[in-house]
Amino acid sequence: MKRETGRGLSFVIVAAVYLLAALCIFSVYNLLEGRMLFRLFAADVAATVLVFVFSCIFGNASVYDPYWSVLPIIVLTPMVLASPSTTKTILFLAVAFWGIRLTSNWAYTFHGLGYQDWRYTQLKTKTGKLYPFVNFAGIHMFPTIVVFLCLIPAIMVMSEAPQYRPLCLIGTLISFCAVLLQLISDVQMQGYRKEKATPFMEEGLWKYSMHPNYLGEILMWWGVAIYAVILLGFRWYLIIGAVVNNLMFLFISIPMADRRQAEKAGYDEYRSGKNHLIPVKLKKQK
Repeated sequence: MKRETGRGLSFVIVAAVYLLAALCIFSVYNLLEGRMLFRLFAADVAATVLVFVFSCIFGNASVYDPYWSVLPIIVLTPMVLASPSTTKTILFLAVAFWGIRLTSNWAYTFHGLGYQDWRYTQLKTKTGKLYPFVNFAGIHMFPTIVVFLCLIPAIMVMSEAPQYRPLCLIGTLISFCAVLLQLISDVQMQGYRKEKATPFMEEGLWKYSMHPNYLGEILMWWGVAIYAVILLGFRWYLIIGAVVNNLMFLFISIPMADRRQAEKAGYDEYRSGKNHLIPVKLKKQK
């Protein structure tokens, strides 16, 4: 049942939910035995189920929205504090920078528990009676799995604690530049939304790319993967998260956003001359 609450109270409720989720992660992890990755994944799934329950209570799947950016910080903080090193600290700062930026953007755009992301509402309308399953598997569990896969390189670096290598700067620069790209994109988009003088955002980075923020999200996790590969050598599971995340944006997130934009008049003209991701001006189609 959806409950109308003010923005301030909604923040308090969501914060309480995530405090419980953090406690759930640490409790489940410490209760289980076995390999570290298995215990972390099980704890992650348990916390996701907890958040899902609260999203059902409040009738709003957007309760899950901060999970994507909060979880990596919750997981990596105790790992870096347990035995700090240059290698671990630099990687943690990159992930924390990303997580804080993304969470801040969510907080800025959060209207309260009475508001749900348009994509979830669209899915609910399209799937009907199947929505509870779609909500759990698609909106909650699938992103949790993607984020966990993306986080594996960082977890392995924290676990094995290799010596820092100057080449790691490549991965670090990619991740930090990716977050800056997202930050600039967000600021420009928020400025546009205040006025909405035109049907489409065509200023700044958005003049050349339809999804510069998505490009930043993709590059962020490739940077983390590259950082880990340079330190630990190539292992398929160090890049699988970046690959899956890349595919998710290319085949799910971007097409959904494009279909919504295509409903507006003038869409063909808007998309002409723009790259989907890379902010490079293309020759307009005649």
